[in-house]
Amino acid sequence: MLNISPKNTVAEKINRRSFSSMRVFLDEARLRKSRKRLYLIFFAIMIGFLFLPWTQNIRSKGFVTSLEPEKRPQTLQSVIGGRIEKWYVGEGDFVRKGDTLLYISETKNEYFDPRLLERTDAQIKSKKNSQENYDQKARALETQVRALRENLRLKRQQAQNKIKISRLKVVADSIDLVAAQTNEDIAKAQMQRMDTLFNQGLYSRTDLEKRRQKLQETTAKRVAQESKLLAARNELINAQVELNAIAADYESKISKAESERFATLSSMYGTEAEVTKLENQYSNYAMRTSQYYLTAPQDGYITRAVKTGIGETVKEGEQIVTIMPADYELAIEMYVRPLNYPLMHVGEEVRIQFDGWPAIFFSGWPGVSVGTFGGRIVAIDNFTSENGMYRILVSPDPESEPWPDGIRPGAGAKTFALLNDVQVWYEIWRQINGFPADFYLPENDAKTAKDESKAKK
Repeated sequence: MLNISPKNTVAEKINRRSFSSMRVFLDEARLRKSRKRLYLIFFAIMIGFLFLPWTQNIRSKGFVTSLEPEKRPQTLQSVIGGRIEKWYVGEGDFVRKGDTLLYISETKNEYFDPRLLERTDAQIKSKKNSQENYDQKARALETQVRALRENLRLKRQQAQNKIKISRLKVVADSIDLVAAQTNEDIAKAQMQRMDTLFNQGLYSRTDLEKRRQKLQETTAKRVAQESKLLAARNELINAQVELNAIAADYESKISKAESERFATLSSMYGTEAEVTKLENQYSNYAMRTSQYYLTAPQDGYITRAVKTGIGETVKEGEQIVTIMPADYELAIEMYVRPLNYPLMHVGEEVRIQFDGWPAIFFSGWPGVSVGTFGGRIVAIDNFTSENGMYRILVSPDPESEPWPDGIRPGAGAKTFALLNDVQVWYEIWRQINGFPADFYLPENDAKTAKDESKAKK
């Protein structure tokens, strides 16, 4: 009955299913077999699952922005300090480029004069007239200097001619003196012979006195000629002194005229500098006047007025109103850790899940994900941001589905940068050990690196 002996069994002689207790034992055994079979199938599926392909990815959070910097939300500042007098727009209004947003009045006392530009222009005209007068005076003095130099040249030539005449006169008087001395010597010799002949009684005393008179006349002529020669030499010296005096006199006059001319030019240049300064000041006043009206830099929507009310003062460079450009191209601004930065490349694919748009995303199998949108990396910062991570800019993928129309700058987004394809078991092992994703190069970069290595060899 107990079915203990394997040789003398009673299992074939007894219908065990007719007993309720035996049926319980029989169903439990079948259940255990079924469980074993299920466990084997499950483990087989799990082992097969570990060898399935898995796309490595880098998850990050970001927000929607504009691809072009000038198309991002901007805050308009006041170039000048002043007081708000009138608003021409309200929050939410659409404005065109150049539309007036508000009017600001002056708060600085040096700009209160309503005729400031007119009076500054009058000062400029007066300074220009003064500059022209200085210019004319400088030209007159330059003409005077040229006339003095011409007179100096003529006076020098006149004095040099006079010196030449005096020099020739000295030469002529010197020749006459030599002739007079010769005549005197001849007269002396004749007087001696006449005196000898008179003593011998050959000539009379009358002839002797005539010869003595002749000697005295030649002596007088010699003395007169010496006096004339000295006078001629004095005239030569006076002519040379006069030449030097003329040069000194005219050089003094020319130096004085040139000094006055340079002083006039200095005053003219100083006035010219004042004119330039006033013109610059006039341009600054004109530009400041044009800054009284704050205009829209581009088409867009007024989102928020930082300064409100009438009569509120603003400082230079202070924010007044925020504007959102109407025409923009969306992009995603995402941040990755420095550990994952080497894996990022321009042109790589990114899957995006926008806040507010339902999506079912399988990070390892992006092909079966629903509700996500494609993007491409267009820019990567080369330096970390304030949060210690690298900023990456992602634009819509032209080969993927378009982004939703309701997306606006500032909306949140979750991004998944797709990397290499590996097996599931390797990805689990990597995640458990905390290793980074596999380093790789895009096909173009890998081909370029390979070509460079061949070229080096």
